[in-house]
Amino acid sequence: MSQLVLDVCCGPKMMWFDKHDRRAIFGDIRAQESLLCSDGRVVRVCPDAEWDFRALPFADETFWHIVFDPPHLNRLGKTSWTAAKYGVLLPSWREDIAQGFSECFRVLKPNGTLIFKWSEYQIPVSDILALTPHDPLYGHRSGRASKTHWLAFIKEES
Repeated sequence: MSQLVLDVCCGPKMMWFDKHDRRAIFGDIRAQESLLCSDGRVVRVCPDAEWDFRALPFADETFWHIVFDPPHLNRLGKTSWTAAKYGVLLPSWREDIAQGFSECFRVLKPNGTLIFKWSEYQIPVSDILALTPHDPLYGHRSGRASKTHWLAFIKEES
C-alpha cells in the first residue's frame, strides 16, 4: 500500500491512534529521545524520515491528505519538556510557517485535504492564517482553555 497521508512534522505522534499507521509517512526535522521527568517518562520523536517542512522532498501533488502540526511556541527554555515534546519556533517563524503552508499545498493533490493544528498560547491563530492565501473550510477549538485550533483546508483545482 502506498502512503496516502503525510504528517510533515510528526513530533512524538501524540494525536495518532496508531503511531505506526502504514497509510501515513511521518517526518520531522529531528529524531530524538528525551527524558521528561525524574519519574522516567521519555518522549520519543521517531519519524520515518528527517526533513524540514519548509522544503518537502516530494513531487508536486503527491498526497491526498496532509497533517501540519508545527511547533506553536517561540518562548521556551532550552531544557523545557514542552520544547522536547513539541519543538520550538525559530525567530523566523512567520516565514517558516508561510513556507510550510506553501510546501504542504504544493505536495497536496487537487481536492486533497490539509488538517492544520495550532495552539494559540503565544501566537493567535489569526496571525497564522494571515501567512497563507488559502482559506480554511472549517475548524474547531479544543482543549481546556479552547486554545487549540483544528482547521481543515481543501486544495482547489487550478
